[in-house]
Amino acid sequence: MRISNRVHHPSAAPGGRSARPVRGLLLACAVGAAVLTGCSTEDATCGGGEYPVMTIGGTGSACVPNGEEPPKGYTRYPEGKVPEHVGDKWDTYWQTHTLDENGKVVEVPQGG
Repeated sequence: MRISNRVHHPSAAPGGRSARPVRGLLLACAVGAAVLTGCSTEDATCGGGEYPVMTIGGTGSACVPNGEEPPKGYTRYPEGKVPEHVGDKWDTYWQTHTLDENGKVVEVPQGG
């Protein structure tokens, strides 16, 4: 007669199920929800409750609380040309362009 030394070790998870599939399902649901609601993993130019402004005659930028005017030396981006995310079309454009003191779009001199 053969005797087996096998011992049954029940899973530590409740109901004998592994927690790994549940975590995977939760992660998949979170990613799906982010995609469906339009959430983005890109870095926003400004946080909630703020809007971006640019330096007059330079390529600097800042974020200003909604309802407040830009500080001295800064101006709002032209309508329709506001960067929303780091590296987007307008963020890249404004690295080589600026507004002069009259509000005209001009190229920034190299090195400037």
